[in-house]
Amino acid sequence: MLTKIKNFFRGEKPVSRPEIDPHVAATALLVEAALSDGIYADVEEEQIKDTLAAAFSLDSETIDKVLNQAEELAETAIDHHRFTKVVKACLTEQERGALIEHLWMVALADGEKSPFEDAFIRRISPLLAISDRERVFARSRAEAKIRER
Repeated sequence: MLTKIKNFFRGEKPVSRPEIDPHVAATALLVEAALSDGIYADVEEEQIKDTLAAAFSLDSETIDKVLNQAEELAETAIDHHRFTKVVKACLTEQERGALIEHLWMVALADGEKSPFEDAFIRRISPLLAISDRERVFARSRAEAKIRER
């Protein structure tokens, strides 16, 4: 503690580390997208697991660990800024755009278009510095992938 105070007065900036693991923060947003319509369907959980395996190249044990942490955080969260702040700081614009597409994949996984899920993704996109245009394109790509199944 004393070292931190000394460093502060010397003008040294502390090393900034995200408060939440970026994988967990992104997964918490995926879980919140699934929860936004009030139903967390098994198919949505499977879509989140598929996303974690594909996007982050995680093994099944790590996926379960990250998903459990994200579910706990999402259920107790009072806002989304805690997660979007970490994701925005740690992911590139292209990766954030892909995350929006994955949010749509989760939202559409149960076969229903919920206005609550739509509203959630509309609120999250600007917090991740994703334009409305890119959000719409991400939805189109997600819908095309869902139709291909």
